[in-house]
Amino acid sequence: MEGLKEGGAVKKVIYKLVQQFYRKLFSILGRLPIKGNIIIFESFLGKQYSDNPRAIYEYMLDNCPQYKMYWSIDKRYIKSFEGKNLNYIKRFSLQWVILMTRAKYWVTNSRLPLWIPKPKGTIYLQTWHGTPLKRLAADMDEVHMPGTNTMNYKSNFLKEVKKWDYLISPNVYSREIFKRAFQFDKVMLETGYPRNDFLVNNNNEDTISHLKKLCNLPKNKKVILYAPTWRDNQFYSKGKYKFDLQMNLDLLKKELGDNYVILLRLHYLVAENIDLAGYEGFVFDFSNHEDIRELYLIADFLITDYSSVFFDFAILKRPMLFYVYDIEEYRNKLRGFYFDFESKAPGPLVKKTSELINVLKEIEEKGYTPSQFEEEFYQKFCYLEDGESSKRVVEEVFSKNN
Repeated sequence: MEGLKEGGAVKKVIYKLVQQFYRKLFSILGRLPIKGNIIIFESFLGKQYSDNPRAIYEYMLDNCPQYKMYWSIDKRYIKSFEGKNLNYIKRFSLQWVILMTRAKYWVTNSRLPLWIPKPKGTIYLQTWHGTPLKRLAADMDEVHMPGTNTMNYKSNFLKEVKKWDYLISPNVYSREIFKRAFQFDKVMLETGYPRNDFLVNNNNEDTISHLKKLCNLPKNKKVILYAPTWRDNQFYSKGKYKFDLQMNLDLLKKELGDNYVILLRLHYLVAENIDLAGYEGFVFDFSNHEDIRELYLIADFLITDYSSVFFDFAILKRPMLFYVYDIEEYRNKLRGFYFDFESKAPGPLVKKTSELINVLKEIEEKGYTPSQFEEEFYQKFCYLEDGESSKRVVEEVFSKNN
């Protein structure tokens, strides 16, 4: 045990020395002239080619050929970027440091390491990655994440926010929360989310059939997408979270297996590998699928919990169910909600697998038509999602600063 403690202490010392070296290197290279046509994109800490950064990148690829665009990637996830004709650079490599310090634009959907100083001429576009249900940053009463405490977490988060020049908001509701929770006082872009352009522009039978074929899914079965979020207090280590699949897969397979398949999509912070032996052909693990937007399109139903995925899925006006077996703990201890989720969620809340099955069978028997309540939800949260969000962001950030 003592040896392990000593080894951990040595690693911490080495980590701090490396941080100091990178910070100094950034400071030195950051004095060089900025290259106005270089953009660095990053999604979910370099783990994915996805989300709002991907949507902005793809729009610019078609409409802004004057820029040199690079993806910052975690080398452990390099397979996600290979074969896509992308210019990518490995996070924390010397090439990465040089390009990060020379680039005029940084585009990311999550926080960058706090120790990175932003060069004077760099413009930082923070896209974020969801309409908030759970309390964020300064609005959180307690923080239960590993490697930090409430005071440090909030302090570090707000230090990072000071580097942001632009922040994307998908709606008025999010704008007000972001301003307060992030204490953001620069330019808010109320444009809708660029990532949702794909849903609006590709919601057709040809695209859906093509995606099902690419995913090797049966054509004659309906698709249930299960996309839960992570729990702050269930973790292996910093940045690696546990997830316990609280579903009776035997019962689901027995009752639904003839007509449905389930796609499992765990949060990018979850390190769990769910054992699906015995459920082949019924449950498919798509946690490593590069972009959830494709899974939204092929899903006939969404099952989630407190994840912001339901705000995006609502654009498609398809049925949603909320599997909230631990809602009391989540609401009262871990995060808390920005609105009365239990009365205003755009779909039924259930706590047992049997309840999930009953709701799905009822929808199958009676059909699904969005209720007036669900239409009001759409008007409040999805009203800007018209397939033009990427264009609006590019015009506001890149065209005006060119």
